Amino acid sequence: MECTRLMDRYTVFVARVAKSETECRTVDDVIAALTQRIEDDPGVALLAVFDHYAHTRRRDGVIASEIRAAKNLVFCFGPGLPDPSMLALRPRSIGIADVGDQFVISFQEAPLAPANDAMRSWVTGLRVA
Repeated sequence: MECTRLMDRYTVFVARVAKSETECRTVDDVIAALTQRIEDDPGVALLAVFDHYAHTRRRDGVIASEIRAAKNLVFCFGPGLPDPSMLALRPRSIGIADVGDQFVISFQEAPLAPANDAMRSWVTGLRVA
């Protein structure tokens, strides 16, 4: 998993998972696998699946030619609300894009290290040993 800066501002973790490295064949398969990990963690709430590809197509937006499907899995760790402005950092999202022979899975760095550790573990766990 690579840690990079997107648009010179946002710290983002990105994993490229070849379809030959995972049992997942579609974005929905990846969503299902990650959803199971979220549901297995009592400290995380699953919120929604957003079909970013369909939304962008409906708006006649630009979609990179290699992207065949793209969805976001939306969830929240939210162990507390020590300040109302913390709401700006929540909920979390993992983006999954099908780019042919691989999935590009990405998420923005969370303010809490345990959340980043969990998301990295979920994503790296998609690879078959």
